[in-house]
Amino acid sequence: MTIHKEGRAFLLALFLILTGIDLAVYFLTELPFGIQVGIYGASLLLFLFFLQFFRNPKRKFDLDEKQILAPCDGKVVVIEKTTEPEYFKGKERIQISIFMSPLNVHVNRNPVTGLVKYFKYHPGKYLVAWHPKSSTENERTTVVYEIHKGVEVLVRQIAGAAARRIKWYIEEQQCVIQAKEFGFIKFGSRVDLFLPLDAKICVENGQKTKGGQTVIAEIP
Repeated sequence: MTIHKEGRAFLLALFLILTGIDLAVYFLTELPFGIQVGIYGASLLLFLFFLQFFRNPKRKFDLDEKQILAPCDGKVVVIEKTTEPEYFKGKERIQISIFMSPLNVHVNRNPVTGLVKYFKYHPGKYLVAWHPKSSTENERTTVVYEIHKGVEVLVRQIAGAAARRIKWYIEEQQCVIQAKEFGFIKFGSRVDLFLPLDAKICVENGQKTKGGQTVIAEIP
């Protein structure tokens, strides 16, 4: 397992701050030993929490052009037919939403191999990620991939109440490979997929997903 590049500077700064606090407690205070141990323990637990958040485990991927893979780790919270106004202009699609808790790996991966046909970043609010309006009012990105036979798959990164920064590493007209990283969202968030109506859905509500490994749907 490695530490994702988005967390290295943050973790170094956090380590230095917590170490400074612990040293100050040891040398500059006369707190009872039990309280000092409690402070040291809290510092360690806090650092370990953020360390696991920025983890980037190594994984093996089985690529298939007819499959749409999970763009992230998390839990499926929405599977429904709906309309998508930004790119598909109100046309009906199948929406699948995956909620990412602070305990999940927060790397985002391309669900398909293809061409990035459309990309747009939207600044916005920070409603809780499961709020119905978060997909249209929160800070977010919209990515549309064009794959074989002209099929289009839309993926939307959505910042949550704690997530305050979305990162992306792709741009329009770029060819991308399934399961490769395309972004990262810090501290709890959601990813939506909008799929063609004839896609065969392979997951169900409440199911846990692993980015680049769980098959979300199959394209005819």
